[in-house]
Amino acid sequence: MTDNGRSEPSSNIWTLADAEVRFSEIIDRAQTRPQVITRRGHPCAVLVSAEEWARRTARKGTLADFLLASPLRQDPMDIERVRDRPRDIEL
Repeated sequence: MTDNGRSEPSSNIWTLADAEVRFSEIIDRAQTRPQVITRRGHPCAVLVSAEEWARRTARKGTLADFLLASPLRQDPMDIERVRDRPRDIEL
């Protein structure tokens, strides 16, 4: 960013105002590197390519695979059911 708060062409950080005006350029740049959009000087969004998004959000196995790989699988669980009677409620 420059002193006047405007985004520089070589930067991957954009003000919200610049992002609105140069959205097509941001999309083009997001194909090679994530683009950060700021509001009032603080990061508020990141634009990444569809390919990068798919890679990062792809499911890595099933729930069963996850549970089988858990380090807690070997620990015996001591589960005890409470046998209290239901409480009385007024209707």
